[in-house]
Amino acid sequence: MTRYFSQEHEWIEIEGDLGTVGITDYAQGQLGDITFVDLPAEGATFEKGDSVAVVDSVKAASDVYTPVSGTIAETNEVLADQPELVNTDAEVGGWLFRITLSDASELEALMDEAAYKEYVESL
Repeated sequence: MTRYFSQEHEWIEIEGDLGTVGITDYAQGQLGDITFVDLPAEGATFEKGDSVAVVDSVKAASDVYTPVSGTIAETNEVLADQPELVNTDAEVGGWLFRITLSDASELEALMDEAAYKEYVESL
């Protein structure tokens, strides 16, 4: 599986035409403890850059943007009862949704792990 990162601090891990999306550890650290997650509806279609979810934290509510265009295939239902999972496992078990990609070429505009690390260090 290949993982990409956006400048808005989302990650997407690709397996075939399906992408698993979440927020990065950096984003979670900036937000503070996540207390609620509002996820998109399965079957909803979004364009790259659309706001698709909201995470509420002790500091603020923050939009989550889709790094690619596509249709929501699944949401992480565990987060309805355990949004704090994002605090401890943002880049694995705290994933937010899975999206079926409609245009895989959009991945080319995202960063790989090394580029994202360099980007975060420049902030």
